Amino acid sequence: MGSFTVCTASWRVLRRGNNSCCYKLNSFDLQLFNGEKTEEATPKRKSEARKKGQVAKSTEISGVFVILAAFFTLKLLGTTVYNELSRYMTGIFSGIFTADITIQTVQLLFWNVILVMFKTVLPILLVIMVISVFVNFMQVGAMFSTEVLMPNFSKINPITGFQRLFSKRSLVELAKAIFKVCIIGYFIYRFAIVQTADIPRLISMDLTDSLRLTGSLIIDLAFNIIAVMLILAVFDYFYQWWEHNESLKMSKEEVKEEFKQTEGNPQIKSKIKEKQRAIAMRRMMQEIPKADVVVTNPTHLAIALKYEKRMSAPVVIGKGQDFLAERIKQVAREHKVVVVENKPLARALYPVVDIGDVVPPELYQAVAEVLAYVYRLKKRLS
Repeated sequence: MGSFTVCTASWRVLRRGNNSCCYKLNSFDLQLFNGEKTEEATPKRKSEARKKGQVAKSTEISGVFVILAAFFTLKLLGTTVYNELSRYMTGIFSGIFTADITIQTVQLLFWNVILVMFKTVLPILLVIMVISVFVNFMQVGAMFSTEVLMPNFSKINPITGFQRLFSKRSLVELAKAIFKVCIIGYFIYRFAIVQTADIPRLISMDLTDSLRLTGSLIIDLAFNIIAVMLILAVFDYFYQWWEHNESLKMSKEEVKEEFKQTEGNPQIKSKIKEKQRAIAMRRMMQEIPKADVVVTNPTHLAIALKYEKRMSAPVVIGKGQDFLAERIKQVAREHKVVVVENKPLARALYPVVDIGDVVPPELYQAVAEVLAYVYRLKKRLS
């Protein structure tokens, strides 16, 4: 038996020796078969994705502004929060050993806790909520989609989940997280080195000053970290926008198919137009017997005119050229409608009027002469 060798060049068979041959494969462009998505998403594709809740959105942007709002509000209301908490704690610890433990005192303690939380925490939570809604609105606009709330059992499929775990998106998110931790860690380290001289002073301070200095250092550190996170979040937003557009890209075949669905299949549209023309032609031919005169070229053009006293000017009820012109003249003769040969008038009328239009004023005189001739002819024949 001869030996077979597979090569990547052509499908030609080359004989070597007695029975051995070499099959060679032609190289070809795989892009012709894999439906590579190279076309920008159409407005319809983007609209459908938006209805499904698929939009370009960066959670980093939302998170950074929420943290910034929280610390900024805390910085503004820090003194008020501190005084409120210290007053509450002082009252609690000064009377905890003298008050009788009853249901009423426990209820009073509970409502005092609620009141303090309302005064200290609620303003910060309200600011965070408003900023969060505003930032998300600025990213995606007004959008409400119920599809993201529908259960999707493919998300709990272990095979699909394993594939998502090692997908390109997951690797990018992992790289972003590692990079963010390294950058933020470096800034924390640098801030700690700079503030090393102030930390020993906490030992010699009283509790109030020590807490105030500690809070100030924490807020300064937070703003430094937020500044770094904001820069990273801007880059993340542009990446999410790019990645979203890439995910919506379409293949040439998808664009063609969508065009067919949106605009209709060209063959079907052609048949519809053909039927519409046929219906319009039948309707026009039914009106020809009502015409007063048919003006001809005499062989290439034919225009059927009708005039009644209630009309402001004669009306075109039919027109055609070549074969259709012959058909109009034939129907006119069958129904004893006068056919008048007038080349200048036919050539002047045909390009400026459509079926249902009145004769333009500049052609009133010429049309009136033709109609007068027709009326005299009919009067003589009658």
